Amino acid sequence: MESRLQDIRSTRNPKARIKIMQGHFATTNSHVNVYIDMSTVKCRHNNARETAKTLAERYINTTPIDTIICLDGTEVIAAFMAEILAENSMLSINAGKNISVVTPEYGAGGVIIFRDNNQRMVRHMQVLLLCASTTTGTTIAQAVECINYYGGQVCGIAAIFSAVKESHGLEVNAIFNSDDLPVKYEAYSPLDCPYCRQNMRIEAVVNGFGYSKI
Repeated sequence: MESRLQDIRSTRNPKARIKIMQGHFATTNSHVNVYIDMSTVKCRHNNARETAKTLAERYINTTPIDTIICLDGTEVIAAFMAEILAENSMLSINAGKNISVVTPEYGAGGVIIFRDNNQRMVRHMQVLLLCASTTTGTTIAQAVECINYYGGQVCGIAAIFSAVKESHGLEVNAIFNSDDLPVKYEAYSPLDCPYCRQNMRIEAVVNGFGYSKI
């Protein structure tokens, strides 16, 4: 696997970098031809901080944020984002805030839930949704619906990689999109996948957490 990974650096910040691998992979909602590895930006603190800095630029002087909801293991990035957004600066609309960083729990059927002790960090709050990657936008839609259910207001959507540019009337603020990849990123319904029709085996199940070989 490692020998097939290709390093991709962001034009917005070269310290924010991902790796990609071509093949036939299954996500929760689709089949894709590119696996995107984000372990560097999610796990290494210097890269996570630079990634957070780049994502925070979009909101720092325009968007009040009370809570960051983390999907796909993005807690390290979210913590750095909260620190950057809350810095005491005349440019920051969130200066001095104590921004919450919350990871939801998944119940039966993949439904996102917040336990009673965390609901206060969502209800009546301006919420930034942070995810590692989004292919079809389905996970974002589920998360927004959940946040609305618990009384929060989604004020921004941020991602390391996104194949969609907009969801629920909000721009997806992504460091990487399909145009940044050296190959065309393709996503298909499992029932309409041309690779499956060619009897090409699925190499791995992939999601924002990583790669699990089949």
